[in-house]
Amino acid sequence: MDELEQMLLMQIADLHKVPDGAYNIRKNGTSDGRRSTPHIRIDARTDDKAGIDVFISRETKGESVHIPVVITQTDYKEQVYNDFYVEENADVLIIAGCGIHNCGEATSEHSGIHTFHVGKNAKVKYVEKHYASGDGSGENVMNPATQIFMEEGSRMEMETTQIKGVDSTDRTTRATLGSGAELVVREKIYTHGNQFAKTDFFVELT
Repeated sequence: MDELEQMLLMQIADLHKVPDGAYNIRKNGTSDGRRSTPHIRIDARTDDKAGIDVFISRETKGESVHIPVVITQTDYKEQVYNDFYVEENADVLIIAGCGIHNCGEATSEHSGIHTFHVGKNAKVKYVEKHYASGDGSGENVMNPATQIFMEEGSRMEMETTQIKGVDSTDRTTRATLGSGAELVVREKIYTHGNQFAKTDFFVELT
């Protein structure tokens, strides 16, 4: 990666180099590197949608997986579907995020649709950061959608941050919690000038 791409990775995932453990780095619509581990497997989707499937085994304890996205093209728009399957009693840190650098006049956009299937008594911490830069007049748009299904006794903690530079964001979170499940969400959205931000949550207890 060049210096610009490395700067974006540092902003959204605190990465100065290729991370230890499992990772998938997406750059301008293609995979720029992927690694699975004995306990965390990352596969390309088998349907017609862009994205990945991440399988986290019950043996996972205190491990992490990084899945950052970098866009450096103007007039580039994508919709990506990432599904996470977390087995019973697993304990994992998932670090995501998107960085856009747009120096053109057209809009660049990333819409990430993440679905989490969290098994019984599993623990998930999910950290997501969004950042945009560029000296062009084109807009930077990010519209994340999160769907969460939590089984009995599981726990998920979400920390989502929009750092700067995003001209428009429409964020949705939907969650279904089983008996004794716990969902903790900390969301920070920073805007300035004419930037637009909307966030919508719906949680169902079963």
